[in-house]
Amino acid sequence: MGKKDKKDHKNDHSSNKSKKQRRGGKRMSKKQLAQALSNLFTSQPDKTLTLKDIFRSLHLDTHPLKMLAMDTLEEMTWDDAITKVSDNSYKLNTKGQVQEGRFIRKSNGKNSFIPDGSDKPIFVSERNSMSALTGDRVRVSMMARRPKHIKEAQVIEILQRAKDQFVGRLRVDKDIAFLVTPENTFAQNILIPKNKLKGGKTDDKAVVKVTAWPDSEHKNIIGEVVDVLGKTGDNDVEMNTILAQYGLPYKYPKKVEDAADKITGEITDKDVAEREDFRDTWTCTIDPKDAKDFDDALSIKKLDNGLYQVGVHIADVSHYVTEGSVIDKEAQKRATSVYLVDRTIPMLPERLCNFVCSLRPNEDKLCYSAIFDLNDEAEVKASRIVHTIIRSNRRYAYEEAQQVLEDNGVVDGTGQPAPDPGKAGYKDEYGWELCTLDRLAKKLREKRFKDGSVKFDTEELHFDVDEKGHPIRCYFKRSKDANKLIEEFMLLANRTVAETVGRVPKGKKAKVFPYRVHDNPDPEKMETLRKFIAPFGLKVKTDGTRKAMIKSINKLMDDVDGQREAKVVQSVTLRAMMKAKYTTHNIGHFGLGFDYYTHFTSPIRRYPDTMVHRLLTKYQNGGRSANEKHYEDLCEHCSDMEQLAQNAERDSIKYKMVEFMGDKIGNEYDAHISGITSYGIYAEIDENHCEGMVPMRDLDDDYYDFDEKNFLLRGRRHHHKYQLGDPIRIKVAKANVEKRQLDFVLAEEQGAPKQGTKEQESKE
Repeated sequence: MGKKDKKDHKNDHSSNKSKKQRRGGKRMSKKQLAQALSNLFTSQPDKTLTLKDIFRSLHLDTHPLKMLAMDTLEEMTWDDAITKVSDNSYKLNTKGQVQEGRFIRKSNGKNSFIPDGSDKPIFVSERNSMSALTGDRVRVSMMARRPKHIKEAQVIEILQRAKDQFVGRLRVDKDIAFLVTPENTFAQNILIPKNKLKGGKTDDKAVVKVTAWPDSEHKNIIGEVVDVLGKTGDNDVEMNTILAQYGLPYKYPKKVEDAADKITGEITDKDVAEREDFRDTWTCTIDPKDAKDFDDALSIKKLDNGLYQVGVHIADVSHYVTEGSVIDKEAQKRATSVYLVDRTIPMLPERLCNFVCSLRPNEDKLCYSAIFDLNDEAEVKASRIVHTIIRSNRRYAYEEAQQVLEDNGVVDGTGQPAPDPGKAGYKDEYGWELCTLDRLAKKLREKRFKDGSVKFDTEELHFDVDEKGHPIRCYFKRSKDANKLIEEFMLLANRTVAETVGRVPKGKKAKVFPYRVHDNPDPEKMETLRKFIAPFGLKVKTDGTRKAMIKSINKLMDDVDGQREAKVVQSVTLRAMMKAKYTTHNIGHFGLGFDYYTHFTSPIRRYPDTMVHRLLTKYQNGGRSANEKHYEDLCEHCSDMEQLAQNAERDSIKYKMVEFMGDKIGNEYDAHISGITSYGIYAEIDENHCEGMVPMRDLDDDYYDFDEKNFLLRGRRHHHKYQLGDPIRIKVAKANVEKRQLDFVLAEEQGAPKQGTKEQESKE
């Protein structure tokens, strides 16, 4: 073929291409064109585009399309989506159109963007996410709103990755290796060069660091193994995998442990001279039976004036962990101990948390204490916060302390004053001390609820495990009087410490201090709660003063107590509550009904408590107010780490739940509906409290619509309903421990789902 022939062939090809574009263009609707224009401007937020640039970029080569584009551009100008620079040039209106914030990835592809300074999510489709992951800081541009009321954003730059290490299962093939991450983490797996496997083999769980992210030229994610955790299915490996997935530490740095080993815990004469001595006052600890880190103790004695002196003694961690030390830096980074089903990952090295700082019985220990003088009605007549030295007389497990209370007949709630010390009538050596503490705690609790604390009596799921970590029993534990006794005095101490710093004379500014705050409930969620409980004949106040709302919620809890729907009503009420957090900006604590509240009582397992101890000591010694920004940053970090720890704990519970049910495939159980979603029904087995899902695809007797506000599924043809709290019969279908997923199907002898009457349906 000659040059001329080649040129003619090229022209023919171009001509064909142009015709195809024009044919495609003729089919372009105004909506499609608006989207194309929006994408064009948002992909070049700083560039001014002429009409010629726009027509060429979008292949708008017919007069009708050009006229349609010009009309659409004018509309976008009126919409403030773009700015008209001149008669024939436009630029993206970046004021409000380009924003920075945090990205959140969802498994269903309905991702979202949270702008800085806001908590309102903005939708980001998967195709516009630019491979951003949850927690990444991103820059987005707002897209044209079609329809008008829907806000949508497009990621145009990933400013900072939240993390670059991921955990998953290795697959090593002949020519290539890659990490299979949990479902929906990435669109594709992470490729790993064979020389970067660090000895990892197929089916090993491993931690991989990303060394190259996708860009305009490369679509693959490249990484290298930084740690091989071990074989999939091994209990220790799976627990460490959960920790690694959340970026939580699963082993302690040797240099930090070495530093802790050098701390002798010796108490000098100078230490004793600087402290109040409580070694001759009866003192005890009450903790879970498997606990070793005893960070709080209670003391009690009868004073000559008839009052009871109660001491809340807290391990003086800050005496041993100095600010800025290698131990302190590691504790600050961790911010909290993590409690998985079968283990604790401590914030402090074992030498400190289980030995030096732990308030072990019959050992002298240094404490920071809140001392209260109480009358028979548990009214605080005097209090002080002082450094002390104590010697615990007895270590109780909760079950042991509870038995003492029950043996001495104080659990019936009569509230009768306990006899004086030395009088007969107690079956336990320290019966008077425990029973008196319990009686005072009940008085404190009664007053707290009267003054405005919310009554949530929650249950905790527990597992008994064998020596290999395999769950052999699954059950709920409720707080009893021994638990509530400890809780009440810890609340009193925390509240008093917060008031000591935060409550200042009018016109005077309080010194910087970390508070534990809890905002008022979300109004929209409270309205959802009101509508949900109405069919049960229940009411709740959704606005008004904080005290009025709490009173209304408590009445709701009392009214529903003992009813079949009690658990589900409490669940929906809890969803309306905001999350508690740490901050230097005090707004009070809604759930407790306190104007001032902090965390002072657990410095062994929570870093904010250590911060509180240090600042309290500084201010008692006449120190100036601390740097607000520094402590606010620390508070935010501690809140974030607390959330990660809770997520890891929930995942460990899910894993054990699925593992526990793994040998029960095909078994049938009575259950109740514990959750309703657009993709299925969550059901909790009544016998063992394990929760699984009946997928929507298995509800094949009808087409079901999801009614989000009323927490139910309703069949279109037969009007059958599946509603939160309804009893159902399920069969265990599948238990996938790797995905921590338990699948149920409805049992064959399942009765017909609840069917609403015409009257009920008209009300809904």
